[in-house]
Amino acid sequence: MVSDAVTAMITAGPLDPAALELPLAASGAVVTFVGRVRDHDGGRQVTELHYEAHPSAQQVLAEIADKLGQEALGLTVAHRVGTLAIGDAALVAVVATAHRAEAFDVCARLVEEVKHRLPVWKRQVFADGTEEWVNAC
Repeated sequence: MVSDAVTAMITAGPLDPAALELPLAASGAVVTFVGRVRDHDGGRQVTELHYEAHPSAQQVLAEIADKLGQEALGLTVAHRVGTLAIGDAALVAVVATAHRAEAFDVCARLVEEVKHRLPVWKRQVFADGTEEWVNAC
């Protein structure tokens, strides 16, 4: 199956998973993954995250989306940059396929590929005032 609807974006604005839905008549399954900012990491309380992207990030995200979009009827992936609060969506991936097993599989591989390849770094700010940079999304 070849997707007609592939979207990839890096944005500083809030991500609304419902707005990224893929209402495709041929799809029998739509899987949505939302990666949110959690309030802890490694036993420490996190107060906020800040994501920064390399200038090539949009191109890399588009390549990932195009590659996995070949296995879907539709695919949308969006990653946020800038300062995010606890609970904010940092990554949204939506995959539409004819059947659920395919949708889950493609979505899982999409998220993993973004995590491993996307040149986005995060700075975690902890409740004790310390911070750390993490070379991952």
